[in-house]
Amino acid sequence: MTERGTATSTTNGSRSADVDGAEQRDSRVLWLLLVATFVVILNETIMSVAITDIMRDFHVDARAGQWLTTAFMLTLAVVIPITGILLQRFSTRSMFIAAMSLFSAGTLIAATAPVFGVLLAARVVQASGTAIMMPLLMTTIMTVVAPGKRGRTMGNVSIVISVAPAIGPTIAGIILSALQWRWIFWFVLPIAVVMLVVGALRVRNVSTPAQVPIDVLSVVLSVFGFGGLVYGLSQIGATDQSAGAGSMPMILAFVVGGGALIWFVLRQLLLQRKDRALLDLRTFGSSTFTVTIVLMAISMAALLGTVILLPIFMQQVLGLEPLAIGLLLLPGGLIMGLLAPLVGRLYDRVGARPLVIPGAIAMSAALWMLAFVGSATPPWYLLTAHVVLSIGLAFLFTPLFTAGLGAVPERFYSHGSAIIGTVQQVAGAAGTALFVAVMSVREATVVAAGSSVREATASGIGLAFFVGGVLSLGAVLAAFFVRTPATAADPHDALADAAI
Repeated sequence: MTERGTATSTTNGSRSADVDGAEQRDSRVLWLLLVATFVVILNETIMSVAITDIMRDFHVDARAGQWLTTAFMLTLAVVIPITGILLQRFSTRSMFIAAMSLFSAGTLIAATAPVFGVLLAARVVQASGTAIMMPLLMTTIMTVVAPGKRGRTMGNVSIVISVAPAIGPTIAGIILSALQWRWIFWFVLPIAVVMLVVGALRVRNVSTPAQVPIDVLSVVLSVFGFGGLVYGLSQIGATDQSAGAGSMPMILAFVVGGGALIWFVLRQLLLQRKDRALLDLRTFGSSTFTVTIVLMAISMAALLGTVILLPIFMQQVLGLEPLAIGLLLLPGGLIMGLLAPLVGRLYDRVGARPLVIPGAIAMSAALWMLAFVGSATPPWYLLTAHVVLSIGLAFLFTPLFTAGLGAVPERFYSHGSAIIGTVQQVAGAAGTALFVAVMSVREATVVAAGSSVREATASGIGLAFFVGGVLSLGAVLAAFFVRTPATAADPHDALADAAI
């Protein structure tokens, strides 16, 4: 009797030790992925305040300069679809090392770039690493965190996704107040290298790799599809468009991009019958997933478009210094970060719809506020609009990520993560290109009518935000159709708690 009790106690102690070890492993992996993802996503917008200086140093115009951001996001859109397969083929640790190695290499190249073309190529290399990191984080969360606790964890993810691009201009403004733009990359490089080394030593595998084939044709079609559409958008505001010289490349880009995407979708529908799709579109069988994708697309377009245009307005219209611009954008980023964990906890209690509806309304209200900016607009008005936008996005991102992926069957988690990441980046790139294109067209028209460049820029940016406001009305409507997926109780809640 005593021996049996001792044996039982020993067995229970062994199981407890195993659970504790698993909790510590998964918690460590999640936090390392969160920090690394914050660093890499920061680079989406950290250059927005420095673009004017870079344009001057390399003697390029605004259209070329905005490609430093657009090319970054476009690369994400092209590479992220492949990660759905890569995350099934390779271990967590090997994917982490690959992502941070690419990002670190790209950062070093950018810091030492002798010409604009090399800097643009460096941004593409950086983005290749970023493209791996985000789906890796999302898939890992869906794998190790219990359904009932995912809202809280996704709140931490929302800090990464929303705050990193929001505070990018602030960090850049502080650096540029005393140093050259290259120091932006010298600031990020040591952090990236430290994360690479720590991750290589600490990250452990939380999934089992499998031999899943990669369809090369699907990869090629995704490159031409997403790349063609974003490039076409970037050509809308070509300065020689009125003469007809810019219309043919734009039309060709839309035709090639649209045709490639149609072919891509048809091929995925064929390949998914044998579970070989690059992006398995059966995830869209859930109406909740589909609606969240639409809302995410509009939200990312609004966030990235605003982060690009507001610094331009503050510099070229209001004449503010980079440090002042960064400080004006800082409160919104901090508020978004502070609200994200709270919104995650609220999601676990009340679900998605009570959060996304006011979030979408606040986002729309901010864009409509910015649609009425002019050359006499005071800085406090921009600060207020940016804070309102940040609050709205804070109430959108966490519920959308959690409800969207929670509505997808477990075997499609990697594909769902890849689709969300792809749509985010395509929408961000398209939103940036569209906002800049509208601004450029309006600016050229106002200048031709005899107004000053300052007034023309203000008018162009106001019209761009007006277009964003119109698009945001679709987000408000879609918010009423978001549903919270039903989740079953999970016996491993202790593991989830430790991973948060």
